Amino acid sequence: MTTAAPYVLLSCAASLDGYIDDTTTTRLLLSNEEDFDRVDAVRAECDAILVGANTIRRDNPRLLIRSEQRRAARAAAGRTKNLVKVTVSTSGDLDPEAKFFTTGGEEKIVYAASSGVDKATARLGERATVVDAGESIDLPRLLADLDARGVHRLMVEGGSSMHTQFLTAGLADELHLVLAPFFVGDRDAPRFVGPGTFANGPGRHMRLAETRQIGDCVLLRYLPAH
Repeated sequence: MTTAAPYVLLSCAASLDGYIDDTTTTRLLLSNEEDFDRVDAVRAECDAILVGANTIRRDNPRLLIRSEQRRAARAAAGRTKNLVKVTVSTSGDLDPEAKFFTTGGEEKIVYAASSGVDKATARLGERATVVDAGESIDLPRLLADLDARGVHRLMVEGGSSMHTQFLTAGLADELHLVLAPFFVGDRDAPRFVGPGTFANGPGRHMRLAETRQIGDCVLLRYLPAH
């Protein structure tokens, strides 16, 4: 029997040499305004958005739907104006003042390893729902829990560890990869995906479903090959 799970859409922008940031303290912008609006439209079609704890620490993202019209359309359809926010943390060491927790009125969910549950609960208080995701983060367990909470379409926006884990576990239903027209060339910078053992072996191949030019960037939309 197949465990219920949301449709998982991975979204990422990367340089031509596969990096998603550099090693400076300023966030590297890898896209353009037209693509930011496209991502906003994709967000508006989803129920929840997930980033890893390191992305919260490094980028301090708000993860809100930017367009007032899209928020209004969601509200008119009986949905929350913004997405449920989801993060994953092994240690539970999260800053309650991060924008992830302080912006947007929708629910915030933290899936913590069993050893980090108490710390996350103590640090976040009522700002988030903390869920025990197992001794090591169990992604199928996480997805089943989200499905039970009414999340049927999940957008994963990074970072490298999260993309690697979803892809190697064969849990990605769709991938949106935007390539920026430059190189980073810093071996210490984070890459789109890191090393990992793919659960499906040769099945890690994906099928190109769409290409779209967006200014000087290009969107590559992939689906699983099976």
